[in-house]
Amino acid sequence: PTAAGSATGTLSVNSSAPRSPLTVALSGTGVSSTTNLALNRPVTASSDYQNYVPSNVTDGNTSTYWESTDGGGYPQTITVDLGSAQSLGSLTLDLPPSSAWATRTETLSVLGSSNGSTYSQLVGSAGYTFNPSSGNTVTVSLPSGTSARYVQLSFTGNTGWSAAQLSEFQVYAP
Repeated sequence: PTAAGSATGTLSVNSSAPRSPLTVALSGTGVSSTTNLALNRPVTASSDYQNYVPSNVTDGNTSTYWESTDGGGYPQTITVDLGSAQSLGSLTLDLPPSSAWATRTETLSVLGSSNGSTYSQLVGSAGYTFNPSSGNTVTVSLPSGTSARYVQLSFTGNTGWSAAQLSEFQVYAP
């Protein structure tokens, strides 16, 4: 399918064989790049603080968030399980949009895995600036051809607090 949703079609193969053409029914479900593959998916973290639990990053609500243990040291990780290997194009990361959140830069890398135990680096460590005046949102482009079931963020710094913080962890197809 070239668009989101269910689609059907047929494949016909012409040949000199008897009963040509051979026709086969096809069906599938398309996923567009506007579908957040991580929405309501299971998520785990290396730590969490009070009620700022990992599931907050896949609940579709930018006002809730995950926070690692304050002063717990780095790296801190958060991992979403997409349920099956998916072709991936980009991530959208959010902090709460409230102006009460001062501008901050979080340093993180993006890792992927097919089995949840062996990870490879998809995007190297970089600083991403979250600014309330632009909605506290950043986009991370993934290399062409990226595929993973598990997508992990590994945080190594935060200029605004002594812990990793994230409101929404959105994953999109190419």
